[in-house]
Amino acid sequence: MSPDEVRAFLIHGTRTGKLGVSMKDGQPHVMPIWFVLDGDDVLFTTHVDTVKGTWIRKDGRLSLCVDEEVAPYAFVHLRGRASFSEDLEELRRWATLIGGRYMGADRAEEFGARNAVAGELLVRLTPERVIAQSGVAD
Repeated sequence: MSPDEVRAFLIHGTRTGKLGVSMKDGQPHVMPIWFVLDGDDVLFTTHVDTVKGTWIRKDGRLSLCVDEEVAPYAFVHLRGRASFSEDLEELRRWATLIGGRYMGADRAEEFGARNAVAGELLVRLTPERVIAQSGVAD
């Protein structure tokens, strides 16, 4: 996929990302996330006390896969480093956009308010490597 195709794929509909991090003992940990894009960066929220939040604050290396689960199948895999912010104003802005994407415009503000609280992180994944393929089953 071209960079434009990757972006179009990532912002299409309500596809979730599967975020991979390492746990304290080195075991892999993968969880679904809701996200939006800011340029090429992926933004999502998580609580500081989750495995994701702990890893992001400790190391920041992340892996994210977003896939199309129907034939002919496609995926985008991103690997990179995360930065984070606890600024509540910034968190609310992005959490509201995420809420609008996944829950609809009528519930966007509700989602933004729910997630713009102390203890939540706004995470920005800046891709360093992108692997993408469409038409996997063609």
